[in-house]
Amino acid sequence: MNNNEMNNNEMTTGKPLPVILKFALPMLLGNIFQQFYNLVDTIVVGRFIGEDALAAVGTTGTAIFLMTALINGFCRGTEIVLSQYYGIGKKEDFKKTVIALANIVILMTIVITALGNLLIPAFVKLLRIPIEIQAGSILYMRINFTLIIGVILYNATTAILRSIGDSRTPLIALIVATITNIILDLYFVIVLGFGVAGVAYATIIAQFLSAATCIFVIIRRRKELNLTELDFKPDMLKIILIIRTGIPMTLQSTLITLGSMSVQSLVNTFGTATMAAYAAVIKIDSVTIQVVVSLSTALSVFTGQNIGTRNYDRIRTALYQTLSVILPACFAIAALVLIFKEQLLSLFLDPATAAESIEIGSTYLTIIGIAYLIAGIMNSYLGVIRGSGDVNVSTMAGLFELGARIVFAHILVRHLGITGIWIATPISWAFGCSIAILRYYSGKWQSKAFV
Repeated sequence: MNNNEMNNNEMTTGKPLPVILKFALPMLLGNIFQQFYNLVDTIVVGRFIGEDALAAVGTTGTAIFLMTALINGFCRGTEIVLSQYYGIGKKEDFKKTVIALANIVILMTIVITALGNLLIPAFVKLLRIPIEIQAGSILYMRINFTLIIGVILYNATTAILRSIGDSRTPLIALIVATITNIILDLYFVIVLGFGVAGVAYATIIAQFLSAATCIFVIIRRRKELNLTELDFKPDMLKIILIIRTGIPMTLQSTLITLGSMSVQSLVNTFGTATMAAYAAVIKIDSVTIQVVVSLSTALSVFTGQNIGTRNYDRIRTALYQTLSVILPACFAIAALVLIFKEQLLSLFLDPATAAESIEIGSTYLTIIGIAYLIAGIMNSYLGVIRGSGDVNVSTMAGLFELGARIVFAHILVRHLGITGIWIATPISWAFGCSIAILRYYSGKWQSKAFV
């Protein structure tokens, strides 16, 4: 082995399913912890500040995600490139790609911070945020956009770690962040009475801690990863490669978020009770969907590390074995959500004062629970497609999902009211699922490796 190669067999040897599960389990726990500290925010706001505050914080989620999506696509694209380099042992190319990502992160952080703050008035108008909760929403967005570097650094560093098969470090980082966030939430809101601002600051401090944990581990493993004697002069070929991979994924995330904002705008026309219900169910959904997210991400990294050696049979086996796990898991999750929907909503909303919101949220959870099987299938096939480097088709699937969600939400809301918006979500997933399945069985993803 020459000095340009890594000694690696993280995901290229052994039985596929145990390798994927070994990688996915810490990531699943990490994702749940990440969502858990978001849940704590929602619980603290809903229970200790009030329904209006919950609506104010909840309605800003799509705007904040839209800004982070501008850089997250590049991080996810870089993860694919790095996993392919790592899979075939190209040490020097791995290092140059990490440096290119660092340069992109610095530039995009400046752009996103400025752009986010400038667009706050537009977000208020686009989301049709009611006048009575605008002050809380604006404050929450301004704090998050000004200090957005914490979540950007976390996403960039976890992309590096996951590309080499390390899902444990992000888990540890998120455990630290979750504990910190819970303590600070309760202290800032209940003890100091900081309100919505306290929730925002608690989350941001937790994000910085999780990023710092990942950076510490990367520095400690720098020799192993050939990240010593770094020259931060960017390699333009690597930057172009990241952009080529990242732009379709950024476009996909951005457009899906814009679709979510369009749906949020429709939801907001139904009043504060519906907005609070939607904020609560989105938080519940963000936790329950993590089994699907974690397994599909693991499958994506697995595909990335194996596509360089053209081990297509191994990838196919991994897909079918992943589906054999993900589909029963989705069925079980859907059953639990349907059975305990009112209890779950009561974590965020006081039954004595928010009975209407709980009733609205129960309807949503009934519909979305049934749709988890579609999400499991769609994301499994997309995991292979993304990992292979076939990012344009992944974007196309996202566009079909986006278009279907907007069109059906606006059509069905006229006839079914708020329930029509809920029904549009599983319909849109079915559209995205069809694109992913057709592309996989065409076999064209096999020729899309970057390295």
